[in-house]
Amino acid sequence: MTNGEDPYRIRDFVPDFDAIAAEFASRSQALTKRANLRADIPYGPGPRETLDLIFRDRVAPGAPLHLFVHGGYWRSGEKANYRLVAEPVLKAGGIAALVEYDLMPGARLATLVDQVRRGSQWLHNNAASFGADADRFTVSGHSAGAHLASYLAASGPGEGAPALPTVAGLLLVSGLYDLSEIPGSFLRSEARMTAEEATAWTPITSTQHPGPQRTLVVGAAETQPFHDQGQQLSDLLGSQDLHADLRIEPALNHMSIVLALADPDHPLGQRLADMVAGLNCRSP
Repeated sequence: MTNGEDPYRIRDFVPDFDAIAAEFASRSQALTKRANLRADIPYGPGPRETLDLIFRDRVAPGAPLHLFVHGGYWRSGEKANYRLVAEPVLKAGGIAALVEYDLMPGARLATLVDQVRRGSQWLHNNAASFGADADRFTVSGHSAGAHLASYLAASGPGEGAPALPTVAGLLLVSGLYDLSEIPGSFLRSEARMTAEEATAWTPITSTQHPGPQRTLVVGAAETQPFHDQGQQLSDLLGSQDLHADLRIEPALNHMSIVLALADPDHPLGQRLADMVAGLNCRSP
C-alpha cells in the first residue's frame, strides 16, 4: 500500500458515508416494523451464530429462500442494519434470511467463512420447516459479505473438499476477491488479517465450483480495486466455463449500491427479485 489515498478506505471516497449508513439502519427498522420477523435463530453454539428470517404476511408453500451476507470488512457490521435488503426478496414472494458471524480480529477469517457456510447449510436443511423450498435457495452479499458468500461455491487452496450447501444463484455485490493488499491497508490495525490468511482465502486463487448462476456487480463510482477484482473473478470463472455475469451499475458507490440493491424499483433490486423468483438462475 502506498502513502497516497487508500482505495479500501471507503469513507474517504463517499462524502455522505454516515448519512447512507444511517439510512441503512432507518430503512431496516421501518421494514422490521411492518414485516413478520423471526430474529436471532441459532445455527450454532456461538453468541453471534444466529440468523434472522423475514416473511411477508402470507407466504405460499414452497417459497423461494434468499440469504444476504452483510459486509463491514470482516471487522464490523450487524445483520439488523441490513434488513432493508429483504424488500426485493419479499416482493418476489420469497423468504429473506440474514446471517450473523463473528468479527475480526477476535475471530480468524477461516471461522467467518465456516460460519457463513454453516448458517447457509442450516437454512438449506431446515427450509421446509418454515415454508421455504430448499431447491430455490439463493444468496447475495455486499463487500466482505460478497467475499464470504463466494465461498459457498468455492474452496480455499488448502481446504480439501468442504461441505457446501446447494445454491441456485449468487449475487456478489462490490466484492473483494484478491485479499493480498488487505494486510497492508488501513485495516491492518482493525481486522489484523495476516498475509497467510489473505493467501488462504483469496477467491481468484481458490477453486471455484460449478452449480450456482453467479452475478458480479460493481458500482461505477467505486474505487479501482473493486473494478479490477470483479473483472478478475469474472475472467477466472469464464476460463473454467462457469458463467458469470459482470454488471457495472452506473453512478453507484460502495455505499449507495446497497440502497439500490434494497430498492425493488431500481434495476439492481429488480435483478435481486428476479434471481429470487428464478427468472435468471439456472437449476443447480
